[in-house]
Amino acid sequence: QVQLVESGGGLVQPGGSLRLSCAASVTLFSIDAIGWYRQGPGKQRDMVASTRRWGSNQYADDVKGRFTISRDNAKNTVYLQMNSLKPEDTGVYYCNVLGSPIDWGQGTQVTVSS
Repeated sequence: QVQLVESGGGLVQPGGSLRLSCAASVTLFSIDAIGWYRQGPGKQRDMVASTRRWGSNQYADDVKGRFTISRDNAKNTVYLQMNSLKPEDTGVYYCNVLGSPIDWGQGTQVTVSS
């Protein structure tokens, strides 16, 4: 059973940066694709970025040029580097397996506010 644990959230001012981590309990080579999702206050959970085992990263339009997804196969961890953060980026961020989603974890809270 794959388990994913999110971390790295916090409070940041507009224009600031954060790096989120998604640590997997198995080797990333056994997972075809992983996505980062955001659930803002009172909003549905939407994917903001995804990465596939052999490359090919994709981003939601509103984060293109600001967010970067990457993976460290040695650490079995997927990262989401978030730059130029905006108040509308506020929410709980989750990671999950694409195609065969597992139970959602607790996520990590990101609050962008002055």
